[in-house]
Amino acid sequence: MAAAKNPRRRAGENKRAPQWDLILAALESWRRDLQKERAAAGNTAGDPSVSTVAEHYRRDPWAVLVSTILSLRTKDEVTLVCSKRLLEQAGSPAALLALPEAEVARLAYPAGFYRTKAASLRKIAAILLKEYGGAVPADMDALLALPGVGRKTANLVLIEAFDLPGICVDVHVHRISNRSGWVSSKTPEETEMALREKLPKKYWKGINALLVLYGQNLCRPVSPFCSRCVIKKHCARIGVETSR
Repeated sequence: MAAAKNPRRRAGENKRAPQWDLILAALESWRRDLQKERAAAGNTAGDPSVSTVAEHYRRDPWAVLVSTILSLRTKDEVTLVCSKRLLEQAGSPAALLALPEAEVARLAYPAGFYRTKAASLRKIAAILLKEYGGAVPADMDALLALPGVGRKTANLVLIEAFDLPGICVDVHVHRISNRSGWVSSKTPEETEMALREKLPKKYWKGINALLVLYGQNLCRPVSPFCSRCVIKKHCARIGVETSR
């Protein structure tokens, strides 16, 4: 493990405007190469689980909402299994509400906090049936009013189900954006708002999938693979003390 060449930098030190076109092009090219390598090795791992579920269910808003809630604090491979199992039995709010909460929890297992998520999903189903005729609203404020739905979930639903602009910020997007010096923020919500001001709108919907994959494989929380980074020219390496 090699020590990073640059000393720890202060947040906000990178004052240059990010070259977004070059950054996103490099990340897209890296993802294509990764997918080719995985395909050649027989590895079927692909994009984040919610995107996969969205494709499988033809962008059905209910399926996207359910899978997004299950994905919180849950590994992608687990989210896929749980989402498909639950949606087979509860393909609509009415179908889910007809199931006992214990059965919803059983189908959601082993997603993280599956009992809490089962309770939230039943409450959400009841609200959707009462207030929206069983439909998932394509509105940020309406989504945020649903139990267990935060900005990450609401943005993902708007993006994946309705093809609306949004920036989904999870731990990977938050970490990489701050480490690179593109933003200087303390919380994912602050990162989202900063990116809304700085990131060209054409990149909003795709930034999450790219940075999640990048964060899982190269830009790790501890000792990132800086020697293999495809955007090193655009990264201030803020807070990076050791790298590989």
